[in-house]
Amino acid sequence: MPLVFQNRAQAGQMLAAKLALFADRNDVIVLALPRGGVPIGYEVAQALHAPLDVFVVRKLGVPGQEELAMGAIASGGAIVVNEDVVRFLQIDQPVIECVAEHEFKELERREREYRGDRPKPDVHNRTVILVDDGLATGSTMRAAVRALRNFEPARIIVATPTASRRTRDELRREVSDCVCVDTPDPFYAVGQYYDDFSQVTDDQVREFLDSSAANTKANERIQELTS
Repeated sequence: MPLVFQNRAQAGQMLAAKLALFADRNDVIVLALPRGGVPIGYEVAQALHAPLDVFVVRKLGVPGQEELAMGAIASGGAIVVNEDVVRFLQIDQPVIECVAEHEFKELERREREYRGDRPKPDVHNRTVILVDDGLATGSTMRAAVRALRNFEPARIIVATPTASRRTRDELRREVSDCVCVDTPDPFYAVGQYYDDFSQVTDDQVREFLDSSAANTKANERIQELTS
């Protein structure tokens, strides 16, 4: 029987146990995909004593068929284009740029709303643990991974409580590792593996980030006093 988590908090704690070898390392940072990945990332960051931030990804929908993704734009302005869709639909570059400009404004708005006046994290030469609450097709996570590479992290570890085996195996070919608590087969909608899969609000995202930032500062202060 597939594992069913009580809620995202429990799922995050179980995922953190799978990532224990990354605890108490200065080069590790946890980046969560909002909104659902943030409660998971919070539990992971707390257990590993690592900083937490968000990595926002916005789909680039085909004009008139917005549910069909021709690419994605991610934190920092990196653009990932689905070449197969663009080629098949013969989408011109100016169309892509126009949609990307619109989505980038929304991405920046969300980042300001979530992060406030805190600076964006520096992931250069760091081990990034990229977290979401589940992976079905993995398209959003794949876009995040490809965008994140532009910032030259040392390693990218994708981490999630539940994922399809196929998606996990595919992502493992693109990143250093893909860590999952459970990989049901067949895999259905992510929400089916949670008793409580309530929508995460923007206010909750901010609360998780604020709490994690305060805890990180407290840990740094303790290290200073004891070193």
